[in-house]
Amino acid sequence: MKNLLKGFSIKDFFVISIGDLLVAMGVFFFLMPNSIAAGGVNGLAMVINNYLPFLSIGILMWIMNIILFIVAFLIIGPSFGAKTIYASFLLSGYIVVLEKIYPVFKPMTGDVMLEMIIGIIIQGIGMAIIFNANASTGGTDIIAKILNKFFSFDIGKSLLITDVVVTLFAGITFGIAKGLYALVSVTMNGLLIDKAIESFNALKEVKIISYENDKIKEFIMNELERGTTLYHGEGGFTHKPMQILSTVVSKREFLVLKNYIKTIDKDAFIKVYDVYETFGEGFKNIVA
Repeated sequence: MKNLLKGFSIKDFFVISIGDLLVAMGVFFFLMPNSIAAGGVNGLAMVINNYLPFLSIGILMWIMNIILFIVAFLIIGPSFGAKTIYASFLLSGYIVVLEKIYPVFKPMTGDVMLEMIIGIIIQGIGMAIIFNANASTGGTDIIAKILNKFFSFDIGKSLLITDVVVTLFAGITFGIAKGLYALVSVTMNGLLIDKAIESFNALKEVKIISYENDKIKEFIMNELERGTTLYHGEGGFTHKPMQILSTVVSKREFLVLKNYIKTIDKDAFIKVYDVYETFGEGFKNIVA
């Protein structure tokens, strides 16, 4: 139990709750009314609900998640942790509550493509928030891990296989057009999640060449409280030795740093790179 709860903080609780709410809203208000089963346990629940309408989609998600988590404990062990368990069951709970509040919810506009895009955007942002908290919504993630363990498939390919199977069932159940919408949704969702996670974690790597590097270094370490690295180089034209100062900062900190450099050395040479993952002191813990 201690290992299961490792790394689960109050902040994670609120972040995952918000992410789950967004996913539930995207699915319930935009995908479900249009019968777009965009992969995952929620998509499979939509397919089963079509044949067993007396079982709500939220209840079906709960049942499938319970079965999958029991299988996962037996086969994989408790490596997915408390965050994923919380995220998966909370998502099912949100859907159950929404089904109680809106027992018969119809498409808002009648434009399937428009509602699919809006639903995927809302769901994708929510899932990115959850993944960024080192959790997932369970379901097909667990199936993917099982495929990875026994058949040595990459996790990404395993997820794609499981989601494609769900969209195949959607095509059989709701028609080819809805199946193709579901397939497009799965693809869009994956791309959106990647881009959203990148934007959440985006930082700036800054390399500076200046005659005031000592002052800039002190500013970075004392005012921004970031680390620095010094490289020794040589000017290609002048052949004079020079120091190259490197640091990684947030977008806001970069603006502060740039404004400071302007006040002490307007001729400074600055190169800026986008960085999407940073681990170590002051940033993410690589073992979290």
